[in-house]
Amino acid sequence: MKTLLTINEIYYLVGIIVMLLVGMTLRDKGNPKRLTTALFWFLFGSVFLFGDMLVAGLGKPMAYRVIGVVVVVISLIAGCGLLSAGSYLQRSAANRQASANRLGNWIFLPALLIPLITVLCTVLLKNVAIGGVYLLDQKQLTLAALCVASVCAILAGWKLTGGTPLQAVRESRRLVDAIGWAAILPQMLAMLGGVFVAAQTGKSVQEVVTLFVNPDSRFLLVVIYCVGMALFTMIMGNAFAAFPVMTAGIALPFLIAGQHADPAPLVTIGMLAGYCGTLMTPMAANYNIVPAALLELKDKYKVIKIQIPTAVTLLAANILLMYFIVFR
Repeated sequence: MKTLLTINEIYYLVGIIVMLLVGMTLRDKGNPKRLTTALFWFLFGSVFLFGDMLVAGLGKPMAYRVIGVVVVVISLIAGCGLLSAGSYLQRSAANRQASANRLGNWIFLPALLIPLITVLCTVLLKNVAIGGVYLLDQKQLTLAALCVASVCAILAGWKLTGGTPLQAVRESRRLVDAIGWAAILPQMLAMLGGVFVAAQTGKSVQEVVTLFVNPDSRFLLVVIYCVGMALFTMIMGNAFAAFPVMTAGIALPFLIAGQHADPAPLVTIGMLAGYCGTLMTPMAANYNIVPAALLELKDKYKVIKIQIPTAVTLLAANILLMYFIVFR
């Protein structure tokens, strides 16, 4: 069946918006690194806009190699410090304060609409078709719903503030420049997670643990699994990326098969241990670095520093919880 809003069309929309940001960056004489900053975002946006064309024209193997080169170039630009913020048309602090006072708590409405509409569309539009046409891409329903929710949030923001579409794009550039390379870190880490799974990293972890740990040492295995989940999450920036590696390497062979642990609570607590690592790493940019940038904190690691005591305490609690309740 046909689909009204497909995931490819969403990618094209993302690519178009990124290209608008590229054009604004190139015109910004106040950005000391505007050429390399524009190149960074152009390469990123090109993957969304021209990915299908690359696959159709070059075939998947060659297209993947080209995109791999793009990823390397993007990483080099960011790693060499070639990204910079520019100049932006902003109102005075007094005008912004007056606008905030006028809007009050209504200012949070667009942000709240995004999760609300995403959940509603995901639940209510599953397998919904009109005239033989699905409203949203059923294979990527959550992402399609998120796109609809984001558009609705933008429309709500325009209504509340009396702004314009161009102003929304300008503010997008200001926020993206403030966040910098961290804005695309979740996508990069998702790719890295796929690489680790394909490389059978979990098997390598299992072999290393076998060399140094007695398989009968239940408490030590629990500690290694929980702390490993936290540390690997700190490296990956995402507990979902760390989960298959650490579970395949430690939980399955040693705790479930060897110690007869109950799988459901074991892996649940393991994920919670991973989330403790999320609180302590700049790699989880969307949780830790982005909020610091949006709040314009002088110390971009301030959020992480505040969260570390809580994270360590929760990690210790997860270790004890796993040791005392998951074994039969």
